[in-house]
Amino acid sequence: MNQLLYRGPSIEVLHQRYAKRERIDSRAPVTAAHEIEIHAPVQRVWDLLADPMAWPSFAPEVRDVHLDGPVAVDTRFTWANGRSRMKSRFAVVEPGRQITWTGVSSGFKAVHRHLLEATGDGATRVRSEESMAGPLLVLFYGSAKLQAGIEAWLAGLKRAAERQ
Repeated sequence: MNQLLYRGPSIEVLHQRYAKRERIDSRAPVTAAHEIEIHAPVQRVWDLLADPMAWPSFAPEVRDVHLDGPVAVDTRFTWANGRSRMKSRFAVVEPGRQITWTGVSSGFKAVHRHLLEATGDGATRVRSEESMAGPLLVLFYGSAKLQAGIEAWLAGLKRAAERQ
């Protein structure tokens, strides 16, 4: 498979057959995953993740968040992440367990999943995984950059949840 030209499934297929079925596009040329333990209860972590308006509080590169309705399956939202403007839609919203969305920016398509699990000692384990695809994407953005972004996102989430 030519990773340089890989388009991946349409955003609708990614949303319905990947994200809603709890998976990313494992064939995508850009993927990353990271797991972190947060010394805060699941509900506190969930409250931050499930409120896109709160994302700038732990991810300063996020701004200009607009929701088209409540945080629920198929609700659309737009937001800026650094210089990228994202059009997103929630695919899975399971309070305290999982939140997943799909998104498009500059023709590139992404699936971003977050899995939450109570550790039994009052902490929360969060696993984040993301895939991105689109022709020529790897010329501008690679897995190492996505990995660093996910690690920074989770570190910010950890700081915010632990200080509350």
